[in-house]
This record gives sequence, C-alpha cells and structure tokens, in this order.
Amino acid sequence: MSAIEQKCKNLLLQEGIDINSSIGFVVNGETHTLTFGYILETFMMASDESQIVFLTALEKSLNAKDMGVDKFFEGMGQLLLMTHLSNKIEI
Repeated sequence: MSAIEQKCKNLLLQEGIDINSSIGFVVNGETHTLTFGYILETFMMASDESQIVFLTALEKSLNAKDMGVDKFFEGMGQLLLMTHLSNKIEI
C-alpha cells in the first residue's frame, strides 16, 4: 500500500467514514455498486501525480463537510464506470 493510499484511508477513518460505504449506479438498467474502498484502491493504481490529485481532491471534499465526501466518491465512481464502459466500446 502506498503512503498516499494510507493517508487517504487515515483521513476517512479520522472523519468516521466507513471505507465499506457504497454507492449504487444504474447503467443501462443494471445497478453497479462500488465501495469507497474499491474506488480509492482503483485510483491508487494510477500514476503518482494522479494519486496526489486524488488525495488533494479528497481533502477538499472533507473540508466541505456535509455531502462533500459522498459527492466526491460519487463523481470518482462515475469516472471509473465511464472509463470501464468506454474500454468495452468497439469502434
């Protein structure tokens, strides 16, 4: 586990946010559920620079309180699903 991934997990823990919280997305009538942990771990497979951007955005969402973290993970989950689905499209 990278230092950035550990820092992200520690931030969530400090804020009392369960990493196993999940968000459901409906795509073409099918529901896909992603946990905060899955989203975090998937983004941690990206470049070092992308990991830093993820951490910075997470910190900003935590500072926003209320719906900030939920909206952050919702947006990151949507990005993952769009990327996954676009990889399956044949041109």
